[in-house]
Amino acid sequence: MVNAMLVLAIVAGLAIAYLIVTYNTLIRLRQRVHNAWSQMDVQLKRRYDLIPNMINAVKGYAQHEKETLDKVTKARTIAMGAGSVAEQARAETLLTGALKTLFAVAEAYPELKANANFIQLQAELSDTENKIAFARQFYNDTVQIFNTKIELFPTNLLACMLGFEIVDYFTLQDEAQ
Repeated sequence: MVNAMLVLAIVAGLAIAYLIVTYNTLIRLRQRVHNAWSQMDVQLKRRYDLIPNMINAVKGYAQHEKETLDKVTKARTIAMGAGSVAEQARAETLLTGALKTLFAVAEAYPELKANANFIQLQAELSDTENKIAFARQFYNDTVQIFNTKIELFPTNLLACMLGFEIVDYFTLQDEAQ
């Protein structure tokens, strides 16, 4: 009788320990996903801050390219207002396309391409794009670890009961990649 109670106590203790460790692991991974998204958000905001300066630099040389400048401004506004990861990815794809058009316009203006301010802004934007790519990779890697954890048995049972859900990857459409 005592042995059976001891075995039962050990099994119950192990089950409780498993639940605690699993729950804490899920919380830790979810926090890493939030942190990775925050790092991505920092880089995206840096990009958004550079765009008005870039538009102003282009505007001085290519005033009749109003449609292109408006497209970039509109795409930036949409991207800044995006809510979910999927919305953000769609908005970033749109913004990247608009920026490509802006740079294509800039190619037609040799004075603009030679302007020191434009060159500096272009370099900063390029550097920011590289940081965004790194942050996106880090975010997606972190999401992959989290999603895998909550889908594996038996963790998936606990994750489901506690309301942990699959997180979306931040993927751009082919055009922007």
